[in-house]
Formats: sequence, structure tokens, C-alpha cells
Amino acid sequence: MKYIFIANPIAGNDDKQKIFSRIKSTFRHLDDEMIIEETKGKGDAKIIARDYAQKYGSDCVIVSCGGDGTVHEIANGLVYTKTPMMILPLGTGNDFAKKIYKTKSINVENVIKSFGLYSGKIKYDVKPIDLIDYNGEKCINVMSYGVDTKVETIGRKIAAKVPFLGQQAYNVAIVSTLCQSLKYKINVDIECVDKNGEPYKMQKTPLDYSLLAICNASYYGGGFCPAPNSKLDDGLLDYALCDAVNVLQALPIIPKYSAGKVDEIKHASTGYMTSGRIWSVDDTPLLGNCDGENFDYTEVNFKVEQKVLNLCYIKD
Repeated sequence: MKYIFIANPIAGNDDKQKIFSRIKSTFRHLDDEMIIEETKGKGDAKIIARDYAQKYGSDCVIVSCGGDGTVHEIANGLVYTKTPMMILPLGTGNDFAKKIYKTKSINVENVIKSFGLYSGKIKYDVKPIDLIDYNGEKCINVMSYGVDTKVETIGRKIAAKVPFLGQQAYNVAIVSTLCQSLKYKINVDIECVDKNGEPYKMQKTPLDYSLLAICNASYYGGGFCPAPNSKLDDGLLDYALCDAVNVLQALPIIPKYSAGKVDEIKHASTGYMTSGRIWSVDDTPLLGNCDGENFDYTEVNFKVEQKVLNLCYIKD
């Protein structure tokens, strides 16, 4: 078996070289092969993953060594293939990893040990998971619109200018965003499912809102949790919709939204979606993002794609 470690050299603050050196020492005693591929720019991880999957299929594992951006790219490279992805959370946010490792406080050393990458007794379970298709691209975690995208945009700019802030840059961005209007408009035509399994449509032109999160997993934005009970293989996308609110109404929402208590928020509703269309009310780019990366679409057509990516889980 070949293990392809795709590393984003600028992601996170962990000492990757020290980690890789220790794993290399283990592989010297194995018949398996360890290959390290460093990315040099946006899109590299997708290309590297796709090329190895085409060449080796199920005889290789792609190991994501970065944050959510690296996971997103690799997922897009491995979709519809037999090659599984293993995730070593070496980024800053590691939001998707919080879901699969069932904790908001991830210890990467424990993850590595649990997979047996230090001991040489490599073990894992492979299970297929769903993805979100949006305009032909794949989302593994969360696609969202509204105030959180504005926070993401401002936070990324602050983090670039003041790197030592790390994840705290996004807390600063929240304060900045709350000083602006929190009311937005989009058009939606979405196929939904209620909690009894009955289908219904969400059609609003326009929809007045502050935030709409469409979730394959649970966490995003550095730990916010709009879908605590999401399942990665149920063929459904959990959603959280927050009505248009002002700053005074928003302040008590933030801690509940972070803690996964969306059902307790007065101005929010939750449910399930399977597909839909979201488009701009004035032909300007949507205020939206996918897996933490902003997009500039004026229209998004999305749907859940069932069990199209193989993922390595820690054995129970």
C-alpha cells in the first residue's frame, strides 16, 4: 500500500517536519511506502490526489496534511474513485476533522497514534460519505450564505495582515461585522425534508435572512456548530436558517450557534435539504462560501451526492 501525504506547507502551526520524520522512521520497517507531496499553490492538492487515484486506485491512501482547504481540494480529487482519504488535522481550524474525530479539541498526535502511523500497526476503517455538489464542484463540509461569509472574508484579511492572531482573527472579524447591517436578501427554490421525512419546498423570492448554512458535516468557521446531529452518509443536508436580525438580536444568538444549540434560537429554523437553487436578487455575486472559501457565483445549483467519497475512520 502506498500512503501519499499531501502537505500544505503554510497550513497551521504544527511542526510537520518533525511529525513526518517520525512517521518515516516507522515506514522503514514496513512493506508499505510513504510518499510526501508538498503543494505549491491553490488547486495542487486536488491534482495530486486525482493523479495518484487514477494510477493506483484502492492500492493507495491519500493523507491530507493541512486544514480544511486541503481537505476540500483532496475530496474534489478523489470523488467517484476507490482511493480513500485519511485526515491528519494540521491546519488552523480543522473543522471537518472535528466532526469525524468527535471533538472540538483535536490532538493531532492522538490522531496519528490512533491510525498506527507511529507504531507501524496501521489500522483504519474505510466508509463512503456524502458530498454536496454545487455548480459541479464538491463541498465536504458546509456551504453557507450571509453574515458568516462576511466574517470569513474580514477574518482572512486580518489573519493575513496580523498572522500571530491565528484563529483569533475571526473573533475580531465578528466584532467588525456586527457593526454593519446583518440583513441580506437571496432568492431560493429548495427541496426540503421535514423531521418526519415528508418533502416540502422552500421558495422565497426574495428571502430576507442573516445566515443560511447548508451542512454535510457539523462544524465550520473555527468551531461554530449549526448541525450537531448531521450524518455524513444519510443522503440529507442539515440546514440552519437565521431570519434577518439586528445587532441586539444577534448577540445572544452567537454563543448558542457556536455551542450547537440552534434549536434554542428564537429567530432560527432547522431541517433537511436534498437539492436546490439559490440566486442573487440583483445579479451581483452571492455572499457565500463553501468549505471556508468564498465564491463569486450569482447562482448556485446544489444537490447531495450520496456515498461518493471513501474516508478513513479511526477503528473503534
